[in-house]
Amino acid sequence: MNLLRIELHKYMSYRTVWVILAIFVSVFLLILYASSKVTINGKELGEDMYHLPELWHRLTYIASFFNLLFGILLIVLVTDEYTFRTLRQQVIDGLSRMELVLAKFYVALALAVFGTLLLLVLGLYFGLIYSPDSSFSAIFGQMDALSYYFVQAVGYMTLAMLFGFVIRKSGLAIVAFIIYSKIVEPIIQLRLPDTVDEYLPMKVLGSLTPMPGQDLLDQLTAPTQMLSPAWAALPAIGYIVLFCLLSYYTLKLRDL
Repeated sequence: MNLLRIELHKYMSYRTVWVILAIFVSVFLLILYASSKVTINGKELGEDMYHLPELWHRLTYIASFFNLLFGILLIVLVTDEYTFRTLRQQVIDGLSRMELVLAKFYVALALAVFGTLLLLVLGLYFGLIYSPDSSFSAIFGQMDALSYYFVQAVGYMTLAMLFGFVIRKSGLAIVAFIIYSKIVEPIIQLRLPDTVDEYLPMKVLGSLTPMPGQDLLDQLTAPTQMLSPAWAALPAIGYIVLFCLLSYYTLKLRDL
C-alpha cells in the first residue's frame, strides 16, 4: 500500500493520466450508446443491447479494445521515470528494483480496478433500467465476465510495462507495443497450428473477452480456435507473472 500511495501521489496531478481516463470513459460511453443504434436484418438493436445477463459479455468485449489505451498510459508512466531520472533517485532513497516494478504493477492493478468498476456500474445502470429480466440470476449469472476483463486489462498493461522498461523511450516503446500486439503476433499466429497459437500472449488475453455471438459466427465461417475464458485465465495470469519478472530482470541487469 505504501508503494501504491507513492505512485498515486506522483500521478494524481499528472494531466496525461486524467486525459487518458477521460478519453476512456467518454469514448466508451459513446460506443455503448451508438451500439444500440446498430441495425441488423432491418431491426435496430435498441434496448436489446442492454439485456441481462448478455450485457456483461457485450460490455467487456467493447472495453477490451481500450486496453491498448491503458497499455500506452503504462508505457508513458514507465518511460517518464527514465526521462526525469526518478528511478535512480528512488533507488538512492531506499527502494529496491523489485519494488520499482511492483509499484508500476500496482498502478496497473488500480487502473484495471477502475475499468472493472466502471463496467460494473454501467452494467447495473443500463441492465436494471432496460433489461426485462432483473432477477438475481440475470444480474449475476454472467458477471464473471468482469473478472476475466480485469485479468485481461492487467495482462495488457504488464506487457506494455515490459516494453517501457526494455526500450525506455516512450515513442519507440508505444510503437513497438502496438506493432507486436497488432501485427507481429497475428502474423506468427497464422504460421502456427491452432493448437499452438491459442497459447500465445495476445491470443490468450483476447480469449478472455470473446466477441458476443462468436459461436454463431463460427457456424457460418471457419471455426476460430480459441481457449474459453475460464481456460485462458490461468495462462493469462502466468503471462502477467512472466512480464513482471522480465521487467524486474531488465532493471536488475541494466544501469539506471
